[in-house]
Amino acid sequence: MSDIRHSLLRRDALSAAKEVLYHLDIYFSSQLQSAPLPIVDKGPVELLEEFVFQRLNSLQELQLLEIMCSYFQEQSKDSVRQIIFSSLFSPQGNKADDSRMSLLGKLVSMAVAVCRIPVLECAASWLQRTPVVYCVRLARALVDDYCCLVPGSVQTLKQIFSASPRFCCQFITSVTALYDLSSDDLIPPLDLLEMIVGWIFEDPRLILITFLNTPLAANLPIGFLELTPLIGLIRWCVKAPLAYKRRKPCLSNGHIGHKVAKDSGTGTDRDSHLLYSKLHLSVLQVLMTLQLHLTEKNLYGRLGLILFDHMVPLVEDINRLADELNPLNASQEIELALDRLAQALQVAMASGALLCTRDDLRTLCSRLPHNNLLQLVISGPVQQPPHTTLPPGFYPHIHTPPLAYGAVPAHPAAHPALPTHPGHTFISGVTFPFRPIR
Repeated sequence: MSDIRHSLLRRDALSAAKEVLYHLDIYFSSQLQSAPLPIVDKGPVELLEEFVFQRLNSLQELQLLEIMCSYFQEQSKDSVRQIIFSSLFSPQGNKADDSRMSLLGKLVSMAVAVCRIPVLECAASWLQRTPVVYCVRLARALVDDYCCLVPGSVQTLKQIFSASPRFCCQFITSVTALYDLSSDDLIPPLDLLEMIVGWIFEDPRLILITFLNTPLAANLPIGFLELTPLIGLIRWCVKAPLAYKRRKPCLSNGHIGHKVAKDSGTGTDRDSHLLYSKLHLSVLQVLMTLQLHLTEKNLYGRLGLILFDHMVPLVEDINRLADELNPLNASQEIELALDRLAQALQVAMASGALLCTRDDLRTLCSRLPHNNLLQLVISGPVQQPPHTTLPPGFYPHIHTPPLAYGAVPAHPAAHPALPTHPGHTFISGVTFPFRPIR
């Protein structure tokens, strides 16, 4: 590599960067012939950091991005593409990472704009094997480019749904990790929310693509993106009523900022409520399919796609938000949030996506405000004599609670302040195997 470096030092910055890509292609193509998973040595990484990430002005960087897009498009071997992409953009824990992440954001943004599918597929793999702190940085760069800076540009991002569903799945997972509704700044922009809900409603299986196409073990690495965006989407649906109720316009020199005013208008909030309701239905539909998929992978009862440890902070957030809001003014939002939580818990446990005991649930939810549907779920089914017409493990209708099994109160006319939501029916036909309390 030292001879190559001396040669590169005699070139201008853009030519040197192009030459590095050329040498990496030859180097890794040769290695892949003898080893299916070649190790990225220190030498190539040092060349990249010296000649790609630190010596280019803005115009040269744009030219390099075009060269990279063309290279990944024209390279016919996916294994070579993947290892070149990984060597370029895998974080090394040094000062070059900021330049590396900046260039990655611009490359993926360009790939979205010109629909370079090989780049998007490489980015999907990168998101799957990179710590989440870097994944959310890429997600934020794309959201800024397509949902915040230029009005209407989200239409370009929408189109990648059919081009690279795998990237869309990983992008959704990253976005839900970024926007956790913990503050007003971390509520997803309306354009982003509308796009993601549209994708999932059109094909709910989209959010299972990574899970269905990844060899799995019972233990997943910590600090990386989840296999599915399910926990993030559940967090969105459950916290949204309370987070939007809490949100206040920000004053700047005595005036409400344009973006905040736009996003917090009555009509916009009504649109958001309907989108979260639609998303909640799609998430429940996906959860209902998971028992079959987990069984096919021999992971039913062994792998929880929704970790109990992730439900703990969600319940704590709900409890904190409910305390912050005046219960007299936010009773409908609190009830809606708890109804959605109860439905998600019920279906997730029935499908094997959430592995926990009834005692775990009772302890977890003990400090939440009272909710009839949640009480039914954490109490579990009442054991009854065998019934010849019911399949084993069926969760029969055993109670008729005071309120309807839905996300909307039984008497919506008494609560005119809330927009009408599509009803979320209690999933009565879901198998709900009885697990004795231990």
